This record gives sequence, structure tokens and C-alpha cells, in this order.
Amino acid sequence: MKIKHELELADVKKIAAAAEAEALKNQWAVTIAIVDDGGHLLWLQRLDGAAAVSSHIAPAKAHTAALGRRESKVYEDIVNGGRTAFLSAPAIDGLLEGGVPIMKDGQCLGAVGVSGVKSSEDAQIARAGIAALGL
Repeated sequence: MKIKHELELADVKKIAAAAEAEALKNQWAVTIAIVDDGGHLLWLQRLDGAAAVSSHIAPAKAHTAALGRRESKVYEDIVNGGRTAFLSAPAIDGLLEGGVPIMKDGQCLGAVGVSGVKSSEDAQIARAGIAALGL
């Protein structure tokens, strides 16, 4: 049997605080979602001024990144590259940049999804959150 790492509440809070700090530092109104390795929501935080729809988009980006074990931008690039049939892939609907997996020793622990500003800025916030774990 293998040992499986998993996120604990303290980890989730650390990620959320660092992601929030990055967003506030840049005055970005976003929603931050954190999921486990199965894409199940562990944390959802909508900052003041964030659009209501971002509370749906951020968890979808995180879910996609966790299930795929790669950044959601990979899927956006596939679709933008012309492979529109990928839009029918089951169980993934956050096909926009801004979902980043949390990886440790080659294992996916979960993911962070952010929505509310430019997609590259969403990803920047997600990465800042993950960096707080020191992985």
C-alpha cells in the first residue's frame, strides 16, 4: 500500500489566507475555491466586490485542476487550439485558466481555483496560495 497525503483544515486555511493576501495586495475582487483530490469543495471565499458568477467558476476551475492533475489552462489551450470536441469531456467544466493543482511528491492533494480578474491573474492568486504550503 502507498501512503496518501491529504490536505488538513490548517493547510486549507493557510492556502486561503495567502491567496486572499495576494488578491487584496493587487486590489482584485475574486472568489477563491479550494478542493480535495477528488474535486470536492473544502473552501469557498468570495471577496467583497467579486461578481456572483465567480462563485460558480472558481470551484469549477479547481475541480478540473484536481481531477486532471494539471492546470486548467491546459484544457483551455486544447480547446483554443481547435479541439472543440474536448468540450464534451465528462465531469470537467472549468476549462479556463485559474485552476492550479496542489502537488506533493507526484501526488495531487487537491487544487485551488480563482475567478474574478484576468485568467492569468486568477492563476497568480492560486499559485500564491499554494506557495504558502512550502511544497
